[in-house]
Amino acid sequence: MTTENDAEVIVVGAGPGGSATAYHLAQHGVRVLLLEKTEFPREKVCGDGLTPRAVRQLLRMGVDTSAEAGWVRNRGLRVVGGGLRLELDWPDLASFPNYGLVRPRLDFDELLARRAVAAGAKLRTAVEVTAPIFDRAGRVVGVEAAVGPEREPATFRAPLVVAADGVSGRFPLALGLAKRDDRPLGVAVRRYYRCPAKHDDNYLESWLELRRKGSDALLPGYGWIFGLGDGRVNVGLGVLNSSSAFGKTNYRRLLTDWLANTPEEWGIADEANAEGSILGAALPMGFNRVPHYSRGTLLVGDSGGMVNPFNGEGIAYAMESGELAAEIAVQALARPAGVGRERALMAYPAELKARFGGYYRLGGVFVKLIGRPEIMRAATKYGLPHPMLMRFVLKLLANLTDPRDGDAMDRVINAMTKAAPAV
Repeated sequence: MTTENDAEVIVVGAGPGGSATAYHLAQHGVRVLLLEKTEFPREKVCGDGLTPRAVRQLLRMGVDTSAEAGWVRNRGLRVVGGGLRLELDWPDLASFPNYGLVRPRLDFDELLARRAVAAGAKLRTAVEVTAPIFDRAGRVVGVEAAVGPEREPATFRAPLVVAADGVSGRFPLALGLAKRDDRPLGVAVRRYYRCPAKHDDNYLESWLELRRKGSDALLPGYGWIFGLGDGRVNVGLGVLNSSSAFGKTNYRRLLTDWLANTPEEWGIADEANAEGSILGAALPMGFNRVPHYSRGTLLVGDSGGMVNPFNGEGIAYAMESGELAAEIAVQALARPAGVGRERALMAYPAELKARFGGYYRLGGVFVKLIGRPEIMRAATKYGLPHPMLMRFVLKLLANLTDPRDGDAMDRVINAMTKAAPAV
């Protein structure tokens, strides 16, 4: 006899990765329970910008990405550095759309969760998962949770659990899956500003060099300015753990120091135009928590450290890993519990490694290189003046290539990622 707390798969966390997992599971007819510890709408620290790789995943979920549906499209990336401003359009590929999007996380996550519900998933909010439930063999067969404002204890049971609980990774930590210190890690801070001058910019803007007003000395990290189309911009910066400033810097002060050096007409140096406080979050990169499957639990997105080391993008990989986890889970659940099911589930980490392992290995090398100011300065000085080279770099950093029948750039990048030892 099943109850409302029973399912075939429990998904912990209704961020982009969890909602994508639940959506694709429900599309296959799986009884899925999506547990979210907060209530919607809720704020999340993010740049709010989506590359074509993330847009592809939205389209695979049937999301309407039109302007009428509240999305702001962009045509590419504007790179600022070395005294230059270079505009690079997203590549025209068979495998990906040729546009990016911007949408605040305040309603983005809820939109995806509602897509999962429309597909047949059951969403429970204000349910904070506190611990896994194990069977006698030590396999996860459900979760314990605190429900509602009164934190009433409850148990939810399922033969499979997907941990999509974000950078904190409390659920995998309960399984003994700690973060790896030898993998890249970033810290990002962001704030919203009223900025009519840039709010409807049709390029995402990336600053490779940050300077304090009145100084030529470089500040650590990289910055971004993404227009939200509603009179506001999302402004933020990130610092990687390969930088000597990592963990030793007041990142909020760093953001305001950089913004003080931006053009006065933008208004983002003026505290009066700020909306809300400066918020920060960690960026777990390059598979910094493994294995991605253990004892009945699959790790998705930030929970498994899947942020792209090249560009700090996490949403695309959360949603992509969620779709893959759903496909693997469907195959596994079609088999009786036991050796055959476990064999099917082990295909999940193997496929993640095949897709992203070599690419993330290259990303780790990239992170170490740009953590050295002299290399970053040389790359900006000698790379930005060459648009052809920068188009190659854009494809590499955004992980946008056609696997077959691509151009020469695609073939070079694909060969590099295949040749690199997988992390």
